[in-house]
Amino acid sequence: MRGAFSPALPDAVAPRDSALVLPFANEQSLLRFITCGSVDDGKSTLIGRMLYDSRALLEDQLTALIDSQSKSANGTVRMDFAALVDGLSAEREQGITIDVAYRFFSGNGRKFIVADTPGHEQYTRNMVTGASTADLAVVLIDARKGVLTQTRRHSYLVHLVGIRRIILAINKMDLVGYRQSVYDDIVAEYAAFARSIGIEDFTPIPIVALDGDNVATPASHMPWYDGPTLLEALETAEIPQDRSPASFLMQVQWVNRANLDFRGVAGTIAAGTVRPGDSVRIAPSGLTATIDRIVTMDGDLPLATRGQAVTLTFTQDIDCSRGDVVAAAREPIETADQFEIDLVWMGSDPMLPQRPYLLKMGGRTATATITDLKHRIDVNTLSREAAKTLPLNGIGVCNISLDRIIPFTAFKENSDLGSFILIDRASNETVGAGMIRFALRRTHNIHWQSLDVTREAHAAQKYQKPRVLWFTGLSGSGKSTIANLVEKKLLALGKHSYLLDGDNVRHGLSRDLGFTDADRVENIRRVGEVSRILTDAGLIVLTAFISPFRAEREMVRRMMREDEFVEIYVSTPIAVAEARDVKGLYALARQGRLKNFTGIDSPYEAPETPELTIDTCSMSAEEAAELIVAQVLGGPGDRP
Repeated sequence: MRGAFSPALPDAVAPRDSALVLPFANEQSLLRFITCGSVDDGKSTLIGRMLYDSRALLEDQLTALIDSQSKSANGTVRMDFAALVDGLSAEREQGITIDVAYRFFSGNGRKFIVADTPGHEQYTRNMVTGASTADLAVVLIDARKGVLTQTRRHSYLVHLVGIRRIILAINKMDLVGYRQSVYDDIVAEYAAFARSIGIEDFTPIPIVALDGDNVATPASHMPWYDGPTLLEALETAEIPQDRSPASFLMQVQWVNRANLDFRGVAGTIAAGTVRPGDSVRIAPSGLTATIDRIVTMDGDLPLATRGQAVTLTFTQDIDCSRGDVVAAAREPIETADQFEIDLVWMGSDPMLPQRPYLLKMGGRTATATITDLKHRIDVNTLSREAAKTLPLNGIGVCNISLDRIIPFTAFKENSDLGSFILIDRASNETVGAGMIRFALRRTHNIHWQSLDVTREAHAAQKYQKPRVLWFTGLSGSGKSTIANLVEKKLLALGKHSYLLDGDNVRHGLSRDLGFTDADRVENIRRVGEVSRILTDAGLIVLTAFISPFRAEREMVRRMMREDEFVEIYVSTPIAVAEARDVKGLYALARQGRLKNFTGIDSPYEAPETPELTIDTCSMSAEEAAELIVAQVLGGPGDRP
């Protein structure tokens, strides 16, 4: 059985009190904090030391810690405190932190939840995860190395996600001879950077995490420092006051149907208070209702406030679903579908404007596209750089557009209703974390104009069903040849069609675009919009584009009405396509003279479930065209 006890310890490593207890008194306040900084700054060692000095170790942990004792060159007995936190075997083997590790402990007057986050740049996404719920950040710096790029990046990110209280722990002072001059230089350099990003104040502390100097007890080696120890600073740090709006807000996480006679909406209150009898407004629908009951597992409540998980019932029977926001009727929450945001990119593939992603905010999901990357932030110089994409760990300010209106608050007002994640539609991986700055109000001035001649009237006039026949495949696969033959057959049948060819579009509509991934995405978006307009005119649209990415082909599919998008995969092995290449493009690409060529140095993602697959190795272009016309145009509404 695991329990707290204190075996005999060497004098050199004995804690201040031999009675190891976990004094989690109910009246103690709770501070959530994060440790961050560059790799090998000693974050895990510091947390392990704090757990040890605060007497928060259990029997098996303490035994393992004692077993890790070793003597340094000067005879000092030291233990591997990092092993208390680095739980993954890969972390122990490499001596680094990979995942976010959360630990609980208690000081003299406060309880703590600490998140130990990775220092490696490739795991910055995990650091953002840890910072998202923290009240305070302990930024570590190796005294030998000073302020590094990752120090700046992490400091910028913790400030970006709303953390305003920072402790600067300058670690490994023993390795620089405990010199005050080293400490002073680092504090001055960090202070200059902190001011430039808006950090108004921070608390610098020189420490030796491994030995416990200035962690829980003052360091005799640094008499020139007379400030608080790290634990004292944590115990006395002011816990941030609630910055949420005073009015009631709750996002619906679940519609609770306990039985046939009960229907309520469940969620955690994000701001304000609510009572039975209060008038509320549901966003984004705008419907109003009156609170009937506030239901919990312990019975009904006369009042509920921020942070409580409750189920609300209404006196009226109204539509309120998962992802909706229940707000005070007198101060309804804003709604919009376009925003300016801060974006931290976490995907290994770069962020591409106009590529569709899934946006998830609490219980609500929407399709989102980055319409404009306004600038990228250089964390070293804080300069605003012009850029078309964001790489892994890139930070930028963007405009984002959604396929629906959502309720929101600015992130600075309420982090729950002002932050979101972006998810890659194909891999289902989280690729971005965003914070809403404000809605783009200009969109409120743009409305759909009602037109008397409808798309149905256009189609009826032509005696056909509008469609988009989307030919995709490698360069040289035969897309344009087959599409051209199909259109000739449509014309012979009296059909009204138009062929958009990849090369032809590049002469006009997309003449300003290159062949980077970002430009390819924008090219397909433009072609998709034109195709949608042409189907509104009742036409059958044929497109012959490599369109290498599944995400963009799916984006165009969603622009069209159901059953009006026909994906035709012209399947040809690259060796065959290369042999047919009369333009010599493959040869140029293999020589390195033609960059970003699909199939050579740019990927092609073949369709997974196309409506039609044309194997050009087993059938001629004429046979393929006959097959397409027969299969695609054989339904009702397709005959003259």
